[in-house]
Amino acid sequence: MIVKKLSLVVSAFFSLAVCAQETAKTDVELKPEVKLSYLDSIKSTFKRDHLASKVDSLWMNELVSLDIYDDLTKDIQTINKDVTVDEELPTELLKQRLAAMNQKSPFEIQYNQGLENIIKSFLKNRKKSFSRLMALSEYYFPMFEDAFAKQNVPLEIKYLAVVESALNPKAVSKMGATGLWQFMYGTGKQYALKIDSYIDERSDPLKATAAASEYMTKMFNIFGDWELVLASYNSGPGNVTKAIRRSGGKTKYWDIRNYLPKETQGYVPAFLATMYLFEYHKEHGINPERAVVKNFETDTVAVKNQMSFKQIADLLDMPQSQIQLLNPSYKMGVVPFYQGEQHFIRLPKDKVATFVSNEEQIYAYVKYDKEFRATSSRLAVKYAPKAKPAAAKPAAVDNGDFEFYKVRKGDNLGAIASKYDVSISDIKKWNNLKTNAVAIGRSLKIKAEEAPVKTVPAIVDKEQAIASVENKEKTAVDMDYVVVSGDNLGSIAKKFGTTIAELKELNNLTSNNIGLGKTLIISKAAIVIEEPVSTAIASNSVDSFKKKAPSKNVSEDYYVKKGDSLYSISKKYPGVTISDIKKWNGIKDEDIKPGMKLKING
Repeated sequence: MIVKKLSLVVSAFFSLAVCAQETAKTDVELKPEVKLSYLDSIKSTFKRDHLASKVDSLWMNELVSLDIYDDLTKDIQTINKDVTVDEELPTELLKQRLAAMNQKSPFEIQYNQGLENIIKSFLKNRKKSFSRLMALSEYYFPMFEDAFAKQNVPLEIKYLAVVESALNPKAVSKMGATGLWQFMYGTGKQYALKIDSYIDERSDPLKATAAASEYMTKMFNIFGDWELVLASYNSGPGNVTKAIRRSGGKTKYWDIRNYLPKETQGYVPAFLATMYLFEYHKEHGINPERAVVKNFETDTVAVKNQMSFKQIADLLDMPQSQIQLLNPSYKMGVVPFYQGEQHFIRLPKDKVATFVSNEEQIYAYVKYDKEFRATSSRLAVKYAPKAKPAAAKPAAVDNGDFEFYKVRKGDNLGAIASKYDVSISDIKKWNNLKTNAVAIGRSLKIKAEEAPVKTVPAIVDKEQAIASVENKEKTAVDMDYVVVSGDNLGSIAKKFGTTIAELKELNNLTSNNIGLGKTLIISKAAIVIEEPVSTAIASNSVDSFKKKAPSKNVSEDYYVKKGDSLYSISKKYPGVTISDIKKWNGIKDEDIKPGMKLKING
């Protein structure tokens, strides 16, 4: 009897084992083949230079931040050079250092009480700003010095860009002066800087610096004094000439200073104060922040066809934001192509190597993408359903027409403005912000009437157009993915039919490293096509959009997950706004916690 029972147990055990093997075998056989998109198939043929690309997110933020520019501009315009500042710097020691600077400089650097006050004011209020500026200078100063050396312009003029723009190529003054050297439109045109819908070369570091160098040389030939050249750069040569006449014919800056416009009276001292702080930063405990990517780690490549920054980012697996900061003169995120003209794009050296080694495949993809979009647009116009007329919106009410957005780590005003399709200046106006800096955790008011109206577009993207032609069921959803053991960006991108560059862009990643348990945004408003599309054009492209999504018409409960916000939840349900969710659940602010149950009435 015992033997019989043992036999049954052994038999059952082997049966289970065989079943398990059969199941595993079936699982293996049924595993769907992952199709490569056309983009990934192109990239799989690339020859690659494996030199590591080093891009520091903090450094990138500094190059696009306008905070320092706003602060320094205000300082230069408002500092009272006649008011003594309480800051530890003995006058005698300052005199000795200024004399040492004067000996090795073509500028006439002499001590005066106004200069001491400005230096002390910068030391007291702007130490952190100068630490950040010194990191930026590691990228820009080599460009400046090279251009100035060719024209025999004093290398110290490089400090003028700190005073003019806080080393920000995107800086724009209230009068419209633009770029590192703050050229007005007319002056830029005068010095052959191209300004059109696609390009503003006032923001091109190399071309604008060459123009500034040419201007300095011409002004020195007129005035014969570098301080007067700086004064003319700020207020124009006409004002300098008037000041010379009013002073009785004197030709030194310090002799005519009181006859110059008020801002120009503080302009040259601000330049000299900046030069002093760069020269003696160690003595004052100013430690330059780290600049990971320096100018010599980048190079340019000629672009032979019109390309968008997104196409370049997708092909080279790099964030669009990095391309934008290295190429600030391209206003539309597009490198244009004009017959008979050459345009260049600046990239990290390893990306230049990849670009040059694979130009044929790169231009083939750009041509394919352009034709695909043109075809899809025509199909969309023909087959996309007409939008229903939007209901008239109620009159604006100041206390009811605002939504609130809580600032999170990594946010900036540009990203928030883009998210709500409003301008940075609007957000600053609604929230009484003086600068572009916003604190983490702060709730910002966003005017509801300015938020984008959700209607069916006249021209939709290529996957939507194809889906409309085939009349398939489709829905839209944000997709998240939690990183598990063994994952990397490459495997995740392949799993969801997207690219590494898109994952990095969506999640603000600056490297390919991801931690276990991190929640990644996989896609935004991904299109779901339930059945394979037979259209030949679509066969290479729709794989990345085959994702399941909840129905558009919903009435359900949603449980808040870690990392959720009212904004991200509202985007999961087309037509649902933050205000809707707050109204349905009696929520007054945006404070939600993981596990909380929310009612969604679609």
